Amino acid sequence: MKKLYILVVLLVALSTSACNKYKGVPTEYHNLIDIAISKAGTNAPELMAAINQSPSEQKEAMAFLIAYMPERDLTTLSSQFLLNNVNLAYKTKEKYSWNKSLPDSIFFNEVLPYASLNERRDDWRGDFSQRFGKYVEECSDMRSAIDSINKNIRDELLVDYNTKREKPDQSPYESIEQRMASCSGLSILLTDAFRSVGIPSRIAGTPNWHDKRGNHNWSEVWVDGQWYFTEYYPSGLNKGWFLADAGKAIPNDKEHAIYASSFKPTKKYFPLVWDSTITYVPAEDVSWRYIKIYKEETAATQLSETHTMVKIMMFTENVCSFTANDRVAVNVDVFYGKEQISGGRTSGPTQDMNETLEFQLEKNKEYTFVYTGEYGKLKSIKKMIGDSPESIKLYYK
Repeated sequence: MKKLYILVVLLVALSTSACNKYKGVPTEYHNLIDIAISKAGTNAPELMAAINQSPSEQKEAMAFLIAYMPERDLTTLSSQFLLNNVNLAYKTKEKYSWNKSLPDSIFFNEVLPYASLNERRDDWRGDFSQRFGKYVEECSDMRSAIDSINKNIRDELLVDYNTKREKPDQSPYESIEQRMASCSGLSILLTDAFRSVGIPSRIAGTPNWHDKRGNHNWSEVWVDGQWYFTEYYPSGLNKGWFLADAGKAIPNDKEHAIYASSFKPTKKYFPLVWDSTITYVPAEDVSWRYIKIYKEETAATQLSETHTMVKIMMFTENVCSFTANDRVAVNVDVFYGKEQISGGRTSGPTQDMNETLEFQLEKNKEYTFVYTGEYGKLKSIKKMIGDSPESIKLYYK
């Protein structure tokens, strides 16, 4: 009995010691941090200092970085580097509305990290938050902030694509010093710029296009629960010269798939064509998403050759100007001759002004739009639809 009592006391003491060592850190990270500390060698005190000196609300974020960072960083990064990175990342939560509602999983993995691939670890966050903060301070949502960063990054950094750059995997300041970078270097710059103002971003790319023309990398941003692609030289979200090639990616193929980088470990790694021995950059195979985007764009292009967009808005009565309160929600049926080909419901006064009832209708045909007006009276109008998009106003009274 005495031996059992001693064993229990020792176990409690060890448990208490572990809790005190990582006080304020969720228990799910304790074993991972133990492993990280064991790999850090002489740099272990720096990592412990980073954990111990983190404010309570930032301890899980620091634990996330230390638990999942590659061994090269465990042995070299200082506590000051890590504390500065985490603190500045958290300031974006206070400053920008779009960052306040981000899930922790997205904030930790796509805003907090100090690096994307195997680039040199520069302390860029403070500088970039000042450089790019001025471009988003008037933005009310993440989409407008993304657009502003995209439009201004080249003129802010004065870095251009150039095959004469020193190496493909340049860090932000290596590219800024040379004023040139590869597609990978430009993507690292753009992703870091997004992260500096609280926009979740990661690197995506392929080791080799389907037709073996070589590799390409770009950036992705997370908006309203979805990932979109963009580039240093912008053409809009999910728009780009390479979409036709990306749409022919081969999923689960190490050479021809499309990958998206991650900080947290995954079951795959990001293939770095400049150093095939590096396997410490986690990644997801996102090929199917690009295939889907390309198919949708192709279908839309084919449709636009024969059809055009018709928007329907229903108002209470025909007056000179309209407000949201003047709109009425009613069912509208669309006929071509005697055949009903479509139908839907118009937007009412409580819906966003940008929301309208939309139909894709075949060009150069006459359609009849049937709806119910005031006092249940059935009303209709005929409209010849030409080659261009149309906006039709209907009136309830």
